[in-house]
Amino acid sequence: MGETPAVDDVTWLSEHLRDPDLLVLDASVGPEREESRRIPGARRFDLDGEMSDLTTGLPHSLPTPEVFTENCRRLGISPHTRVVVYDAAGIFSSPRARWMLRTAGHEGTSVLDGGLPAWVAAGLDTEPWTDDAPPEPGTFTARPFAPHVVDLAQVDQLLDDPGTAVVDARSRGRFAGTDPEPRPGIDSGHMPGSVNLPFTDLLEDGRFRSREQLVAAVESTVAPGQELVVSCGSGVTACVVALAAEVAGTEARLYDGSWSEWATRAPDRIARTDR
Repeated sequence: MGETPAVDDVTWLSEHLRDPDLLVLDASVGPEREESRRIPGARRFDLDGEMSDLTTGLPHSLPTPEVFTENCRRLGISPHTRVVVYDAAGIFSSPRARWMLRTAGHEGTSVLDGGLPAWVAAGLDTEPWTDDAPPEPGTFTARPFAPHVVDLAQVDQLLDDPGTAVVDARSRGRFAGTDPEPRPGIDSGHMPGSVNLPFTDLLEDGRFRSREQLVAAVESTVAPGQELVVSCGSGVTACVVALAAEVAGTEARLYDGSWSEWATRAPDRIARTDR
């Protein structure tokens, strides 16, 4: 199939859906995870469950490479498998699944532009979720996420580093501290020294904007030569910004704990826009 693009459209997927080495994954989270129908043959990439470490007390924490390997193999993922990830919100959590797979060493993974809504809007068939028979186990082995991830102590230092841009993908209101956080008990605001690029600015009608617009958005936020660290509420939509940065030719590291960690473990280091 050649080099794998970051994003595929529904036309391409509909034409290749029956390819023997292609695997479609549904990475929906939250209420959208309860969507009763799927793209035919899709398997669940469960970010609310086994694809996250549920022992940290933080939502959507990265699992260990060993656990990730086991769960990917259970889905039938092998090194040669061509993977397309979608979500039921359009573009929300699917880039997180792709970031995880790509960072763990699986290069042949793309995001379905527009996700399930675009598939349905194109008049393409869906099917109900059923208890499918387990697939043939895959052979993929994940490499460590660690080189591409920063923790709280590291991001605290990087916020003062002029060579690094820490970019927050949450909405402007949450970043400013004027709108509430969706998770109870967490104050809104931002890490001092971080900058805001709402992931929704990178989308239009549930799809990614053009390559030129993505590049412009990244270049208006990240200065030439700066390294990029992305953050959001729980490390999910930060990966939308990471994908846009990839399109713009910039690799991003992820602050996996994101605002859920910062606001609870560094509450004395919350900045807010004057109001």
